Amino acid sequence: MSAIERPVDPESDPRVKAVFDDIRETRGSDFINELWIYLAFDPDLLEEIWTGVKSVMAQPSALDSKTKEMLYIAVSIANSCSYCVHSHTAAARAKGMSDAEYADLLRVVSTASRTNALLNGLQIPVDPVFNRENT
Repeated sequence: MSAIERPVDPESDPRVKAVFDDIRETRGSDFINELWIYLAFDPDLLEEIWTGVKSVMAQPSALDSKTKEMLYIAVSIANSCSYCVHSHTAAARAKGMSDAEYADLLRVVSTASRTNALLNGLQIPVDPVFNRENT
């Protein structure tokens, strides 16, 4: 159950419509997912979040778009965001992520989670060689 009510006609607000139109154009799809619909309860927040997501996920950078989606999956698993795990897994699959790549991603995430938990519990000092000035 949502903490807020789903907006009934969000595109009646011109600011929301402009963001939704930009989402459609950027993604090349008419589909607006629930995240953006619910965020439309506050046009300022909707614009802010979409601008940030678009600048990182939709703009060309050193990382290809499939890798970005796979990283988003990993962070979403770590943060226990089921919605994001589902949406970014679908996006990564649409960008070519194979079942083998997904399995490897899950292996890395689960291994990192386990060793992170051990290191957080043990509080082992960081090796000086891992500091940037020593590499």
